[in-house]
Amino acid sequence: MDFSEILKKRRAVNFFDPARDVDQNLLKKIIEEAGNAPSSYNLQPWKIKIVRDMDRKEALRKLAFNQPKVTEAPVVLIMLADREGWKIDAPTVESTFNDFVKSGKMQADQKEWFSGVTQGLYGSDEMSSQAFANKNTGLFAMSLMYAATANGLESHPMDGFDHEGVRKEFNIPDRYWIPMLIAIGHLNPGTEIQPKGWRQSFEEMIIE
Repeated sequence: MDFSEILKKRRAVNFFDPARDVDQNLLKKIIEEAGNAPSSYNLQPWKIKIVRDMDRKEALRKLAFNQPKVTEAPVVLIMLADREGWKIDAPTVESTFNDFVKSGKMQADQKEWFSGVTQGLYGSDEMSSQAFANKNTGLFAMSLMYAATANGLESHPMDGFDHEGVRKEFNIPDRYWIPMLIAIGHLNPGTEIQPKGWRQSFEEMIIE
């Protein structure tokens, strides 16, 4: 399947086959492929909480406006955007800096300077930090949905949920914002996929 086909085939599917699981190795492959998504300064300020257990999915469904796909899909991913991903003790910051040193892009004594750069990227206030984390996690989430399509799975991103309720129920630290939930699975047999809705043309997207 070439990328043009992936773009056309990817849909926000509402009806998943509850009897057909997603193999853990396949899910791992999709997440790792999505990990190639771009991120500012390669900070990769995203994490995922994987929800498979039915009891946990039922708890999540109650917090997601009772959407059936939350329990019908074999996997639901809680996407997390790290609002404190610039701090020098953040795992991705340490790994990114070490990689820069290893590749010769930076020297080991530039760690303090690197910390200043990452903090500058995140911004000086809470709103800027959240925006940075959300933008980067959004790039990762979209890559993940394309990877799911390329590997024969369906997906559906959801923003309709009680953010603070999910945070509390799943013990998510305050440093993370929850941009979306993503249901992953196989299309329920017999489900008819409607044609894609209206999309802007090239001319309509461009502002002079």
